[in-house]
Amino acid sequence: MHMVIKAVPGKGRLQPVGYLFCFLIFLIAAFLITPASTFAQEQASPKAAVTGLVTDADGHPLGYATIKVSGGKSSQTDEQGKYLIKGIIAGNHRVEVISVGYQTASKEVQFFADSTVEASFVLQSGSALSEVVVTAGRKAESIKEVPSSVSILNARQVKEQLNINPSVAAILGNTIPGLGTATNKATNSGQTLRGRQVLVLIDGIPQSTPLMNGSRDIRTLDPAVIERIEVIKGATSIYGNGSAGGIINFITKKPAADQIFSGTSSVGLSGNVAHPKNTLGYRFSQTFSGTINRFSYVVNGTYNYTGVQRDAKGNVNAQPDGLGENALYNAFVKLGYHVNENSDITASYNLFRSTQNSDYINSVGKYGVNPSVGVKGDDPGEPAGTPYNHNVLVSYHNKALPLNSALDISAYYNGFISMNRYVAQGTAWYGPGQTKIQSFKKGVRLTLNTPWKMGAWGDGELTYGLDLLNDRTNQILTDGRVYIPDMNMVNLAPYAQMKMDLLTNFILKAGIRYENADVKVKDYNTIARGPNNQGSIAVTGGKIPYNATTFNAGLRYNKFELFNPFVSFSQGFAINELGRILRSATSNTLESITTDPIITNNYEAGFSSTLGKLNVTASYYISKSNLGANLVDNGNGVLVAQREPENIHGYEITADWLLSQQWTIGGSYAYVEGKSKQANGTNVYLNGLRIAPPKATGYLGYRPSQLLDMKLFWVHTSSRDRFDVRSNGLYANSEGPVKSINLFNLVANYKFNSKLSAGLGVENLFNNSYYPVVSQYRAIDAEYVRGNGTTMNLNFYYNF
Repeated sequence: MHMVIKAVPGKGRLQPVGYLFCFLIFLIAAFLITPASTFAQEQASPKAAVTGLVTDADGHPLGYATIKVSGGKSSQTDEQGKYLIKGIIAGNHRVEVISVGYQTASKEVQFFADSTVEASFVLQSGSALSEVVVTAGRKAESIKEVPSSVSILNARQVKEQLNINPSVAAILGNTIPGLGTATNKATNSGQTLRGRQVLVLIDGIPQSTPLMNGSRDIRTLDPAVIERIEVIKGATSIYGNGSAGGIINFITKKPAADQIFSGTSSVGLSGNVAHPKNTLGYRFSQTFSGTINRFSYVVNGTYNYTGVQRDAKGNVNAQPDGLGENALYNAFVKLGYHVNENSDITASYNLFRSTQNSDYINSVGKYGVNPSVGVKGDDPGEPAGTPYNHNVLVSYHNKALPLNSALDISAYYNGFISMNRYVAQGTAWYGPGQTKIQSFKKGVRLTLNTPWKMGAWGDGELTYGLDLLNDRTNQILTDGRVYIPDMNMVNLAPYAQMKMDLLTNFILKAGIRYENADVKVKDYNTIARGPNNQGSIAVTGGKIPYNATTFNAGLRYNKFELFNPFVSFSQGFAINELGRILRSATSNTLESITTDPIITNNYEAGFSSTLGKLNVTASYYISKSNLGANLVDNGNGVLVAQREPENIHGYEITADWLLSQQWTIGGSYAYVEGKSKQANGTNVYLNGLRIAPPKATGYLGYRPSQLLDMKLFWVHTSSRDRFDVRSNGLYANSEGPVKSINLFNLVANYKFNSKLSAGLGVENLFNNSYYPVVSQYRAIDAEYVRGNGTTMNLNFYYNF
């Protein structure tokens, strides 16, 4: 399966191979739909139905659990844990319920024609690898109906990791195969997914700033408001700009459906165990939730202060943009109104703020010799971090439109400020300075879903809609100088995604998306690199058009639990870091600046397998693009974008085994490698900003009773040494060698009673002295900082 897309400003052309591929996809669809009338009489025969409620052991409804009836019928529970499946042939059938993080439950049910049977289930906690509903195709569906790799963290897993480290970047880096490990900083620079940039969403609202990547998009909310995290891997043409590596979608908390007033209060303390001086931190979080008649609500406020961070030897880690002496605020409100049984309105607001106010400044060390450490002092700049990130969302859902169609429409606003560290001497501008990226997005997302019947051949559905996005992004210095001019993008993108359940067990998907974007840039001057405006260039503004059509297609076969394979092809579109190109302009007009978008072709094959209590997944992928986005040292320490063709490949393996009711074990391994092709035909490795070293994870869980649950986690990053020193005897920016790292984390949860519980987390359990991956590959003296020594987090939770 192969197609080539050529996209240039103002044009988007699908090569002949692509036309043939798409024609075959829709030819197959037409062929399969045609026989539907032959079986219309059979479909009209009397059938039965089943309904019920799915809850956990504490009686809380489990939304989005998968319900399967032997014979092929399946559905999912709604947010209240309720489900209804119609069209079941009369007779005896097995009804099975599967939900991530819980043991599968099933029962034999006898069905009678023209009647509805009630079958409710209570699920017990169990294996972490199971089915769950995801939004990979803009519609809730079973993970085993998605022909691509998906990783899910549910609320219980997020809470476990929060007790170890409350940073969302650390939570994901320690658990998601293919995602780089966290940097121990407020930024997620280098934390790519499968070697490419990832699109970060909160309830579908884009947080990433692809016009100028500020590398703070992963850490944009507190885990206290997260219901689950969905990570869709590989380029996707469903969500548009910036998703070359995949999608991270944070799904926020939902209201408690079975109580008028409920909530969770939590308090916590943190600090370095081996060297505790000034390391004390504290955390407060309060959540209220409930449903009153047709109204529902969730309200949360969280404050998290991190004390001084010290390495295993007791040195202060005073790196700029660090998390030491960092104050985090998060305010979250979600309100819902249940119009009727078919429609709902939801409105939400989330404010995130995280800034560093440190009493220490960096005493610069020597890369490869001794670390940079903190000494008492004052930083003349403004506090670095995220001064604010606002998210506003209003959505409407209706599942009773004509033709059994469902409608989801949402309007959103995102305001995001990213403050970089102060530098006494800039490398890209004259004198000292401190930059901040300002990004303001507003948009509308329209999604429609229409099912259809194909008789004995199976069922099908079409998901289609329109995305409208206005993204204004710039980068300025706090003294008023403009580093990157205001880029005003309007992007209109219609899309359609077809899904067919063929012969019960084959899931065929194919989709198309048309990107139509214009970026307006006013007249501007590049920033001066010397006194008296030396080096500044006046550039005439204008409008840069981008048009491209992207495609995806995939097939999954899910008849056998033992072997559930898939193959897929998908494309991603990105106007990647246009700001970096504009600020480095050497010409006077936009027309002479190369700004072509990046079209990524992603090929993947994989499978999932369940054998008793053992679950295994594996996948292999190839990611190609004719234009690249690699940032390379220009010889002066400044990273500039390279546009050479890129070829990335890798594989991932995961396994989880429920040994008994008390013991669980599992792990993962992810490998990725990539090269760019230079003009002379030479293939050159991509640097550390793009390619993470191989990563392995493992865990051992022990649950001696319903009151106590413990897990030991292992995170390993292997070595990677791909580059030689340059003529000056030093490694270029982001080309330093990486040595292997082994870290162990421990978490224990104890339930005193039904309301009161405690969580203890220990990060870097054995006080290993190490340099994080980013500190190693960056090869910069000021950023050569050790990781944290043994750090403990103790949290108490009270549920009411």
